[in-house]
Amino acid sequence: MSRIAKRFSDLAAEGRGALIPYLEAYDPDRETSLALLRAMPAAGADLIEVGIPFSDPSADGPVIQAAALRGLKAGATLAGVLGMVSAFREGDAHTPVILMGYVNPVESYGYERFCKDAVAAGVDGVVLVDLPPEEADVIEAPAKAAGLDIIRLVAPTTTPERLGYVLSHASGFVYYVSIAGITGTRTASAGDLRAAIPRVRAATSLPVAVGFGVRTPEQAAQAASIADGAVVASVLIETLAGTLDAQGHATDATLPTVLEQIGALATAVRAAGRQAA
Repeated sequence: MSRIAKRFSDLAAEGRGALIPYLEAYDPDRETSLALLRAMPAAGADLIEVGIPFSDPSADGPVIQAAALRGLKAGATLAGVLGMVSAFREGDAHTPVILMGYVNPVESYGYERFCKDAVAAGVDGVVLVDLPPEEADVIEAPAKAAGLDIIRLVAPTTTPERLGYVLSHASGFVYYVSIAGITGTRTASAGDLRAAIPRVRAATSLPVAVGFGVRTPEQAAQAASIADGAVVASVLIETLAGTLDAQGHATDATLPTVLEQIGALATAVRAAGRQAA
């Protein structure tokens, strides 16, 4: 059983959903982002999503765009991000790690090489936002051979026919983009999620995590209780950015402030439990 499958199975047995916080690799520098990555599980992260800095994102709002630019300025490369995950694995063999990014860096690195190196580093899954299933044959075979899950995005606008096709190419879990728009701009209501998640569940046996617009502990608890997990990204990056000094460097407040926020999110998710599927 993969780390992703085991974690969702264990959480289902506990009767609760997952908290999946996001960090941008190398934001604001490698040392700080690695320290944050290492500390996230103890703060309450069940799975962790690591952003691969990229200069031309299509789905990220201004907060994550700014984080990616800080990461690139700090020297982030795809090989460097894999090295961060490898360093994380030296002390944590159990927490699933998912890379999220865009296809250009992976294509430049080489699809087969990426899949092998990612799994060797301890990566469990990848979300490539701009690689639709129609064009994913370049990575699907090497990913399957390496044991790397390809996590697919679906949205409120995904038609039933499209939903079935996309999910037939998915593994690990399904990332439900709860809003029509870029990250960090607005939030889906509980009613929206209660209407949407059963439609996704009917098309797949994979767990479903809700992202794009989950900001508060209450919203994370709501999403994780209706689905199987909540992805929290932009608000954590906002918090991190707010602790940086005038030159954009980390301060003594950076790690404690972000980790305290993750702790509050985790407490709410655990208290909420799971609604009947």
